[in-house]
Amino acid sequence: MKQDLRTTLTALVLTLFAASVTASAQRPRAVADPDSAQPQATVLTPAPPPAPATVKAKYEGGVIGYKKSDGTINFDDANSRLVFRDKSQKELFAVPYKVVMVAYADTQSKRPVGATVASSIPLPYGANIPAAFIRKKYRYLILNYNDPDTDAHGTASFKLENKEILASVLATLAKKAELTQRGDAFVRRRKPAATSDATMQTKLPVPPPDNR
Repeated sequence: MKQDLRTTLTALVLTLFAASVTASAQRPRAVADPDSAQPQATVLTPAPPPAPATVKAKYEGGVIGYKKSDGTINFDDANSRLVFRDKSQKELFAVPYKVVMVAYADTQSKRPVGATVASSIPLPYGANIPAAFIRKKYRYLILNYNDPDTDAHGTASFKLENKEILASVLATLAKKAELTQRGDAFVRRRKPAATSDATMQTKLPVPPPDNR
């Protein structure tokens, strides 16, 4: 009797298992349609807002005859130039828009003076060690230009307050100077040389002499 009951239960389990396998095999499977995939939207970086006419900056060097100085850079649109003034608003020098060849932003990570001093003071238990790892990012506007007075190439550097101000100044200057964006920089493209009438005449075919 027990043997018959065991055989019946085994047969029932096998039947249920076979039914579940069959149902799973017959269930329709969802197939991903590559054509139905939605294209990814292109994320456009918004243009920086226009820079104010006067921006706080520190001149770091690059213009012959002038040392480092705190002051402001100013957009002098009436005379088409970028002017640097000291703290008393005295004009030190100006870079005409038309002589700017390349303009770009630069970032440098340096240790602040306070952290450098703190790291040099011996303290117990190495408490001065974290100060040696303190770094700060400094933002610079870099201008490559042709000096109209000396016909020499120069590179002027200005330290600005933060990333947002630097982006606004760079974009505004590029627009005023009519520069073309190339990657993260802005450059002045060379204009094709104009062909004079005399040059055109030399290139015209000369008729053969009349030997009659």
